Amino acid sequence: MELLTTFIDIILHLDQHLIWLVQNYGSWIYLILFLIIFCETGLVVTPFLPGDSLLFVAGAIAASGAMDVQWLAAMLMLAAFCGDNTNYWIGRYFGPRIFSRADSRLLNRAHLEKTHQFYAKHGGKTIIFARFLPIVRTFAPFVAGVGRMVYPRFMAYSAFGSIFWISFFVFGGFFFGNVPIVKNNLTFFIFGIIIISILPGIIQFIRSRFGNGGQKA
Repeated sequence: MELLTTFIDIILHLDQHLIWLVQNYGSWIYLILFLIIFCETGLVVTPFLPGDSLLFVAGAIAASGAMDVQWLAAMLMLAAFCGDNTNYWIGRYFGPRIFSRADSRLLNRAHLEKTHQFYAKHGGKTIIFARFLPIVRTFAPFVAGVGRMVYPRFMAYSAFGSIFWISFFVFGGFFFGNVPIVKNNLTFFIFGIIIISILPGIIQFIRSRFGNGGQKA
């Protein structure tokens, strides 16, 4: 319970924690952020790491002069791209065995199946769409690897998605994060970003629940 409380505190006060990291680790902050984004997109066992909100807050802090926004964006684009590609090859080599198992201690099979359905519906564009969907973006490249999506095609989608996703949130934070109303209520904006990010999943869950119930009735 204490671990969960700590995690929630970090998510809702990302600005304070990130400022502390910048103050105490200096230039190492780029590597720290690189590793967080790499793990969030590249390892199917870490979909809980902050993504959208972290990028927005990092951009806002960069606007204060604590980080170079262009260097920050470039590093995080590389992290997202490398994470995607790592995940793809993990899925390509180990995915079939994982899918064949009814249970797994490391993977949430429900998330895996949900991403598989999303991928079946949207095809290769899932790699781009998934960037804006927490959890799904972690599993999408893995599923692409399992399905043996043509690698050059995957790389193209991954590169475009990485550039678009990072630019949207980092530069969004850079240009709007220090606007007084946003800066003074950053915790609420972080919470709002989280809610908006998971909203599609909530809507899909409600539709599947009540939609199926309606059909049965």
